Amino acid sequence: MAHMTVSAQKYPERFVKLGSHETYFEYKNGALYISPKEQLKPYPQKLTDRLLEHAAAHPDRVFAAKRDAQGEWIKLTYAETANRAWRIAQALKNRAHLSTERPIVILSGNDLEHLTLSMGAMLAGIPFSAISPAYSLISKDFGKLKHIFDTLTPGLVFANDGDAFASAIQSCLNNDDIEIITNSGRLGEQDCTAFASLLDSEIKDIKAHYATIDEHQIAKFLFTSGSTKMPKAVPTTHLMLCTNQQMLLQTFPEFEETPPILVDWLAWHHTFGGSHNVGIALYNGGTIYIDDGKPVPGKMDETIRNLKEISPTVYLNVPKGWEEITEALEHDAELRDKFFAKVKVLFFAGAALSEAGWNRLDKIAQDHCGERIRIMSGLGMTETAPSCVFTTGPKVMAGFIGYPAPGCEVKLTPYGDKLEFCVRGKNVMKHYWRLPADQQADIFDEEGFYRTGDAVQLVDPNDPSQGLMYDGRIAEDFKLNTGTFVNVGTLRNKVLITGNQLIQDVCITGSNLSAIGFLIFPKINACAEYAGLDLQHSNAKEILAHPKVQQWFKQFLLDFNKDATGSSNTVPMLYLMTEAPQLDAGETTDKGNLNQSGILKRRAALVQELYEKNVNNPLIIRIPTLKA
Repeated sequence: MAHMTVSAQKYPERFVKLGSHETYFEYKNGALYISPKEQLKPYPQKLTDRLLEHAAAHPDRVFAAKRDAQGEWIKLTYAETANRAWRIAQALKNRAHLSTERPIVILSGNDLEHLTLSMGAMLAGIPFSAISPAYSLISKDFGKLKHIFDTLTPGLVFANDGDAFASAIQSCLNNDDIEIITNSGRLGEQDCTAFASLLDSEIKDIKAHYATIDEHQIAKFLFTSGSTKMPKAVPTTHLMLCTNQQMLLQTFPEFEETPPILVDWLAWHHTFGGSHNVGIALYNGGTIYIDDGKPVPGKMDETIRNLKEISPTVYLNVPKGWEEITEALEHDAELRDKFFAKVKVLFFAGAALSEAGWNRLDKIAQDHCGERIRIMSGLGMTETAPSCVFTTGPKVMAGFIGYPAPGCEVKLTPYGDKLEFCVRGKNVMKHYWRLPADQQADIFDEEGFYRTGDAVQLVDPNDPSQGLMYDGRIAEDFKLNTGTFVNVGTLRNKVLITGNQLIQDVCITGSNLSAIGFLIFPKINACAEYAGLDLQHSNAKEILAHPKVQQWFKQFLLDFNKDATGSSNTVPMLYLMTEAPQLDAGETTDKGNLNQSGILKRRAALVQELYEKNVNNPLIIRIPTLKA
């Protein structure tokens, strides 16, 4: 998770109870240690203990819901979910070949079958792994999916749609005893196991077996995004999940008093959606409405439809999603009424949010509610299940990530001119799964702190109690040929915040070169609209070469450099990309995050062209008065 942007407090805030942000800190051997004063309270041994507790305490409360093909909500209560999960668990236990060494792979997206299968797997003590559907449905060579199969050696594969996933599954099968399960009982033209058959299992010895499972059992494998290399498997234990959810509960004690209601599209193969958000609902006896919408063209209408029916108490999204929601809230009074009816917390994660985007959302909330609604974010990662720090306390500002949650120790270690964010706690993994030892040597430091690769800085260098600011990724930084150090994270965040209108993303160039440059990935649709062009009758190059678009990017570059001092943050040139970053080429992760090194390698010729002085290319924009 990454940072957010908020404006200064000017109005009353809708009341929400938050945990303490008080910390201890100590300087030792050049590092700064920060730990919360509040201790972690008791937590269950296994995450599914919460499912069983809530099924007994309030059996008729809805745990999860999803629309069917006719648009009607199909709802599962806690009691129904537990009953289905027990039956699935018995069916899985009966399959003797399934184990930690031969886990379950789930290829399709968020749905009730996925949810109950994952609950059943945890009851059976058999790890599952939810995999990005993009690796099956968008990828052409299935390279990352094959790598995942090789890493996990699954014994069972589930996909809801046997036709859509047939090619991907068949390309990866290298073992005859891998069982395939689909909703229809068909995989393309072949027969396979039907999901419904799992629910017919008679419950026998599974409950006694569940009692023998301890907190160190791997609940699931989550894969990293693979932004720099192939995805790595993170063994996520019940201990990691339970302690992290207890950290969340102590950060948001509101959840205990008001069981959270979520309307959520975030993918379960990511730690934000699958561990953080599903966990919030499950751990606190809340309800999650599975949203089939997404903040992409053609999918946002479904999210709006759902939010007009269901009022969330906490709403969690990535900045792109917030941009789309904000646009809809501005123009739809019915949506405003429903959305703001119960919500007490708005949560951002995954990327930077522009100041302009925050101000728009803040204004809508104030105009509609007459008060500010608390906005939260923090920093976390797959390896920490996922949360480490949260923006508790009174401070709200761009880039602020806050303070360590109860149970999480933070160590800030000097790395060049940056501070690396290192963490230790029961929520942190022990190692990557089946990764060669020589590739794991530097994952933890000598004191057992996980080295995240994220950089942070103190809000006030003289007062650590003021909290932490996000400072980009250490591995992405580089030096110019003058020896000047370039902070890629800071530059990228500034581009996304100031150029949000027409810029989707950016890759920073300049390693061992004379100056910094930008490979800009524009919002082609927004550029066409800005130029007044018909998107259907104009290609990307024509749109980007339009005089109005050209002038916008020239002005952007001028404005970007207004306050620049020195070559480490002065950018005299940019190159407008007509091709979006490609998943199969290793330029982007399934989340859409850029792989800087992958882009620079694949587009090396374009980088070279950017630095040639006399190239006449309308896609390259320079500021002549600045040295390149």
